[in-house]
Amino acid sequence: MLAPPARSAIFLVLTVRDGDEAADTVRGVLGDVAALVRSVGFRIPEAQLSCVTGIGSDLWDRLYPEAARPAHLHPFRALAGTVPSVVTGAAHQAPSTPGDLLFHIRSTRQDTCFELSRQLMVRLGEVAEAVDEVHGFRYYDERDLLGFVDGTENPGGAIAIDTVFVGDEDHEFAGSSYVIVQKYLHDLDAWGRLTVEQQQLIVGRTKSDDIELPDDVKPTNSHVAVNTIVDTDGNEQRIVRENMPFGSAGAGEFGTFFCGYAADPRITELMLSRMFIGEPEGNYDRILDFSRAVTGCSFFVPTASFLEDQAD
Repeated sequence: MLAPPARSAIFLVLTVRDGDEAADTVRGVLGDVAALVRSVGFRIPEAQLSCVTGIGSDLWDRLYPEAARPAHLHPFRALAGTVPSVVTGAAHQAPSTPGDLLFHIRSTRQDTCFELSRQLMVRLGEVAEAVDEVHGFRYYDERDLLGFVDGTENPGGAIAIDTVFVGDEDHEFAGSSYVIVQKYLHDLDAWGRLTVEQQQLIVGRTKSDDIELPDDVKPTNSHVAVNTIVDTDGNEQRIVRENMPFGSAGAGEFGTFFCGYAADPRITELMLSRMFIGEPEGNYDRILDFSRAVTGCSFFVPTASFLEDQAD
């Protein structure tokens, strides 16, 4: 989760069929994910292959009925804006879509990402079905398809560790994490009709050099302003974003796959609420006029040792 930005990634969201046999198979595969990563990655060590495994709320109860339940694990909560978009005329929606498992596969090479995803699907067989598969890629100098640098505010060092990993206060799940994912489709034609100055006011940063706009210039409904959350003591509440651009030029479907890790998913949920509903209500994130959410899932990310122990 805290590795430098990946050049390639595959986000694989699966559903798992009912039944004890399916649960047994999935538990066994999850216990072997680390070994599969080593086997595939050993062939090209410099590719830095890795895989993060997330488990959805409903599947957790089916896989680990006797284990404790993560405190903040629940299905993704759909959001519905109340103010029509100034561009499309429709209120913005953040739908909740099916997802029992997430495999977030990262590498410097797309071939290793593909091979690991293929091996996982072979091992799971007919007990799991892919409901979403997104192949992400690095776009120029860490930019999204809107042309702006993405992930600038990700914390580093000890702050990143505290941001992402559950602490010792929840000793049963210390070292685990939570992740929320969404697929956003961009209207690049409408975005391209804006001037650079208009785009910068919507994002809250300069486009060429990625400098945050001054507070007296940056609109309160800019993407940066909406996603800046400060607690009662004045401390900024952060998440770690592992977003990736994706797209198919022929199909005309392209955008950003949002992937936000946090020790407390309520921070991510508050950011999304501010984006879609607004604070105050109606002050929604203007970037949503050009970027539409089509999926939404929440997952708990246990430690590798937990997955291996439960498989045994």
